[in-house]
Order: sequence, then C-alpha cells, then structure tokens
Amino acid sequence: MDPSDLLPLNPRDFLILFALADEERHGYGIVRDVERESRGQVRLDPANLYRSIRRMISTGLVEEAERRPATTAGGERRRYYRITQFGREVVKREATRLAQLTAAARARSLIPGEEAPA
Repeated sequence: MDPSDLLPLNPRDFLILFALADEERHGYGIVRDVERESRGQVRLDPANLYRSIRRMISTGLVEEAERRPATTAGGERRRYYRITQFGREVVKREATRLAQLTAAARARSLIPGEEAPA
C-alpha cells in the first residue's frame, strides 16, 4: 500500500501517530500527549483511542510493543504501542500536507494574529 492512499488522515489518527513518533507509549500516555499537543482541544476517550489503535494496527501504521509493568499501585501491566516505519511515512506525508494547507491559509490571512508574507 502506498502511504498516500491513507491521506488525508483522520485528525484523531494523525494525533495518535504524532504522539507515537518519538517514543512508545501506553494508552494513557497517548491520551495525555494528544491533549497536550492539541492544547486541550482534543480529548480522546478510551473507547475511541483503542478502536483507532486496533484499526491502525490492522493497516500496519502501529504495532504493539513489549508490555511493561505499571508504576502505579496494583502492578497491572500496560500495553505499549509504537509507530511502524510505514506509519512514520504516512504521518510525515500528512504533516507535509497540513503544512502546505497552513501556508495557503497564512497567504490568505486566515490565521488570526499572523500577517500574510509580503
């Protein structure tokens, strides 16, 4: 499959892949990163997160990593996820696509607080 076949990505999927781009994370870690990177504008509930992760595993964007013990009381084991090389290529292409759209919006003075380049 060509990475471009999956574009444009659902914004939630983009943010999940973005969260996994620099390190493996467990579900709650992904939720926290998405909320931080979106400045609180996107909040993932567990059902949607795991539904998205299952779909991204089936399309080869994400894979389950080694389970690790939780550091919290109870010692449950958490599932960790990592982005695949294919997933990395897809998220890079989506980031490029979004950057191009942002440049076009900036050129039309559609981003508040930013002037169009001269």
